Amino acid sequence: MTNRLLLASMVTLAGSTGLATALQAEEISFIVCGDEIDPLYVGYIEEWEAANPDFPIATEVVGWGQCQDKVTTLAAAGTPVSLAYVGSRTLKQFALNDLIVPVPMTEEEKGAYYNYVPDTVTFDGTQWGVPVAFSTKALYWNKDLFEAAGLDPEVPPTTWAEKIAFAQQITEKTDAAGYGLVAKTFDNTMHQFLHWVYTNDGLIIDAEGNIVMDSPQVLAALTALKDITPFSEEGPTAYEQNEVRAIWLDGGVAMIEASPGAANLATEAGMNWGVAPLPLGPDAKGPGTLLITDSLAVFKGTGVEDKAIEFAKFITSPEKQWAYEMAAGLTPLRPVHSDELVAEKPYWKPFLDGIEFGGPEPLLTDYVGLQNAMIEMVQSVVTDAAEPAAALTKAAGELEQYK
Repeated sequence: MTNRLLLASMVTLAGSTGLATALQAEEISFIVCGDEIDPLYVGYIEEWEAANPDFPIATEVVGWGQCQDKVTTLAAAGTPVSLAYVGSRTLKQFALNDLIVPVPMTEEEKGAYYNYVPDTVTFDGTQWGVPVAFSTKALYWNKDLFEAAGLDPEVPPTTWAEKIAFAQQITEKTDAAGYGLVAKTFDNTMHQFLHWVYTNDGLIIDAEGNIVMDSPQVLAALTALKDITPFSEEGPTAYEQNEVRAIWLDGGVAMIEASPGAANLATEAGMNWGVAPLPLGPDAKGPGTLLITDSLAVFKGTGVEDKAIEFAKFITSPEKQWAYEMAAGLTPLRPVHSDELVAEKPYWKPFLDGIEFGGPEPLLTDYVGLQNAMIEMVQSVVTDAAEPAAALTKAAGELEQYK
């Protein structure tokens, strides 16, 4: 649907300079994923259009389930949208198919982000999108279930070995499962596994584009996942992360990995909860987490590429982005006001601490192929259809075709 803001700006231009001038304006079409445009974005667009009347913004809201497919279909058909909200994991595929343009960043711009955030939109030394949303995870636990199992409710696990041992004790001594395991055929099964990888200094693909996941660090992660499966909710292949979170909120599991938004949900549910950095594997160098970003991608062939880049950087400028993140409950992309955030809401600290040793989603040429190979690997291990070493070697071989 065309944004009412565009229509309003057209009417304004028609009244001041004539309808012909309004019709000559070079429209920047913008696909936004979700159910509605964030109210802050409405204000940002109004501000942009006031300063750039010849480049009005025409927004279209597309649901999360269809958004990526629509953007891809339009670009492949030669009728691209000017700007779109996409998962950063898709950027390499778009770029190699000559569908998007680079989004140059100065060293100052890159340096303003948290460590590794620019890496989520970079390959071959070039940035291909403007980061717009950021997610990190931490470990949440139900203090009442810890106490019921004979564990100290104020002391969460700090290592994988402790997490597995705590999960076993909770499973054996309460009616709840110790750990919420995500293994459904859904993208966040891969995401949740990558938290294990990045809390053990593991990698999927290195800086030169080599698949390096068949390593002792990643094998240890997959083995730990197998070891904790008996102490997780029954039938984990039926659950994605939001469904696991719902079981946790209902008291059915004691520990989950989740984003900052779970804090408010737990409080609303009346849970006695805590949050801490993700437990670490034996090779960890420090707190880690998967660093997931979404980005604004600028598509090729619209004639307004430069202005679309300018608009993308305008609405994600530090203060505007910070306001959007705080309204949406997102991990900050930049440490603009992080000290004040932690002082006001201490539970944010583990979500920020994990960034230093975190890692990005792997940028491959076929994200769906990557995702499917990783999901199949996880599912084969948690269902005992394959041993971790064999499953890992098989998945690593499959990923070679998607580099």
